[in-house]
Amino acid sequence: MPAVLVENLCKTFPGDKKSTGKLAVDHVFFEVESGEFLVLVGPSGCGKSTTLRLIAGLEEISSGKISIGGKEVNDVPPKDRDIAMVFQNYALYPHMSVFENMAFGLTLRGLPSQEIQSRVEEAAAVLGLTSPDNLLLRKPKALSGGQRQRVALGRAMVRKPKVFLFDEPLSNLDAKMRVEMRNEISSLHRRLGATMVYVTHDQVEAMTMADRIVVMNQGRVQQIATPRELYARPANRFVAGFIGSPPMNFLRGTLANSGGQWRFRETAETDPITLVLPGNISERIKGYQGREVILGLRPESLNEFKADMSEQGGTFEALLLRVESVVPETLLYLQTGGHRLVARLSRSELNQPEGKKIRIQADMTQTHFFDPHSGLSLSP
Repeated sequence: MPAVLVENLCKTFPGDKKSTGKLAVDHVFFEVESGEFLVLVGPSGCGKSTTLRLIAGLEEISSGKISIGGKEVNDVPPKDRDIAMVFQNYALYPHMSVFENMAFGLTLRGLPSQEIQSRVEEAAAVLGLTSPDNLLLRKPKALSGGQRQRVALGRAMVRKPKVFLFDEPLSNLDAKMRVEMRNEISSLHRRLGATMVYVTHDQVEAMTMADRIVVMNQGRVQQIATPRELYARPANRFVAGFIGSPPMNFLRGTLANSGGQWRFRETAETDPITLVLPGNISERIKGYQGREVILGLRPESLNEFKADMSEQGGTFEALLLRVESVVPETLLYLQTGGHRLVARLSRSELNQPEGKKIRIQADMTQTHFFDPHSGLSLSP
């Protein structure tokens, strides 16, 4: 039995006299297994936070069904859903101490003071709130952003809920603190073996923390998969372009077969490039012979052609627009006849002047193909 089951979930926010309502969550379906770390990721406005708030009971469901622990909770108030939520803005009471903030929910539930003391101290020790400095008597204003987020985590931990819900909890932290807290939450998940649903717009957080990822766009689920599978086998062009940094390169062109050899010819008014495809392309792609397709190539699948490399069908010329050093890597911004591309090199130096044409080698075994109209993947 899944810990959380979301079935055909919809949420429509009402409009005003001049506009119709907005469908923010559109027939979303996913399961969260017991002990799983599931991440909802997508651009701003994709419906991920609204979905989380519907699970928490903070928004009213328009249609669909949510079950937690095998029990439907559509009409169950938030306090009775056995969930704990960690917010982006910490949501700490400024007049209470760290101990009082962490204990507040337990006090409302009427737990014995000894039990409250034990739970708070245990969680505080796990989160580093008692060593090297004991922070339990401090007020939130005397804490750093990272310490406040630990208190918010502790407040959720002491409840010992069936499900933890995280709504972009690291967005207000600086880059260094985000990495530290990312590792801390992952360690906490392993230690507790808890079920966690985590919302973020940051794909790095999603890829490094999740057991599985739900990619959303315009209120709909685009793909549910492990981080590795999302990267290697995106279901559509949106997922391919959203997962990966820099994002996947896309070239529009046509497929042709001559003498049993398959070629991709770029759509361009001048100097279109032609790439020879490997012989093991799928039957689904072969069905697009003579038709337009979208070719996808990851930046790391493009490299500067060297004299010691063998000539392959993936070699082409491109104008070098700019070189960006991201030590120890180098990003090359390129222009073909009809498209701009980004190549990512694993070394930090490039002895080529900007504004000149250079030869690029594409790894044609790492290609992706998409239907130009539906955006769906044509790759196996």
